[in-house]
Amino acid sequence: MLLIEDNNTLADACREYFCNLGHPLDRAGSVEEAESTLSFGDFDLLILDINLPGRSGYQLLQSLRSQGSKIPVLVLTARAEVDDRVSALDLGADDYLVKPFDFRELAARCRALLRRERGDASNLMQYGNLTYDLAAQSMRINDQPIDLRPREIQLLELFLKNLDRVLTKDDIANRLYTFNEAYTPNAIEQALTRLRKQLAASTLIIKTIRGLGYLAHVND
Repeated sequence: MLLIEDNNTLADACREYFCNLGHPLDRAGSVEEAESTLSFGDFDLLILDINLPGRSGYQLLQSLRSQGSKIPVLVLTARAEVDDRVSALDLGADDYLVKPFDFRELAARCRALLRRERGDASNLMQYGNLTYDLAAQSMRINDQPIDLRPREIQLLELFLKNLDRVLTKDDIANRLYTFNEAYTPNAIEQALTRLRKQLAASTLIIKTIRGLGYLAHVND
């Protein structure tokens, strides 16, 4: 996810909150920085402030939609008037949250947008004998709870979203780490090894595709 917000205090608080949930959150402080970041990275969701230095969030939103981008956009703003909400939605925003807000509501709205993007209506995901709750970030296998570390949760969610699709180590790193985080391929391997052990009794299999990456598949 990419947060486009010029208020450092709010941006740092958002990043810390989502980091504690196990979700990396990159940040841009202006439209120009956001456009540069978007040109180098592939994001699942934008959290977009409207009042930015220079060009406004409305202009970025309009530009993205005119280019055919379908990335979900959640608008954040201190403007509470109906006209402002209507303008944002008509320009292509998918949701709208007025400052000040509760971080729990922000996270819930992000989950809702990501569910909608996948075509799901519920936080509960069922894959054979594996059940995963997006809101609670909890996994059960054969109805038995399985404890997961934050990085394992991130990996699991990534593979569940990309079933039967090969993910390279770069694909995984781009989803697990922000641009400012240092990582090594070995760290990804270690997290993957731990997740595979937790999934040993499940119908979800993570295969290594030699020379390409990894593929998650649910056995019937």
